[in-house]
Amino acid sequence: MVRTTGAGSLSEAYDLLAPETWGAAAPALALVAATMLIIYLVEKARIPVDDPTTHLELTMVHEVMVLDHSGVDRAFIEYGAVLKLWLLGLLLVGLEVPVRGGAPWLDGAAMVAGLAGLAVVVGIIESTMARLRLNNVPALIVGGGVLSAVAFVVGM
Repeated sequence: MVRTTGAGSLSEAYDLLAPETWGAAAPALALVAATMLIIYLVEKARIPVDDPTTHLELTMVHEVMVLDHSGVDRAFIEYGAVLKLWLLGLLLVGLEVPVRGGAPWLDGAAMVAGLAGLAVVVGIIESTMARLRLNNVPALIVGGGVLSAVAFVVGM
């Protein structure tokens, strides 16, 4: 995306991203968006990467780190997890919904609508896919890396 817009940083790239940019570099930006969706699914640690309803040892070991805390400490842990997913979602929505230069309330409404759309897409993915086998999860992550490398080559 930085290469497509010619910006020197990620914040400049998001500022320069416009619908015209999507018209010029749609294949590369679509591959970047697919990569970011895979990253979002992996960071959520839900289906298809993990099933939080299971009582497997690995899930219990992960959850005990959170459940060992209570009160303010647990609130900060939960808040950090929510903030991470919110920021990742905003990065993905900012790429998919390049609304810039309008009224601030219109940009905010577009971002909220984009986050709602992302929630629907993630819900559909979680509802229609089964959990991947543990040895297939690294292949999904490597596939996301390959998509980003292909996007880099296509965007040249």
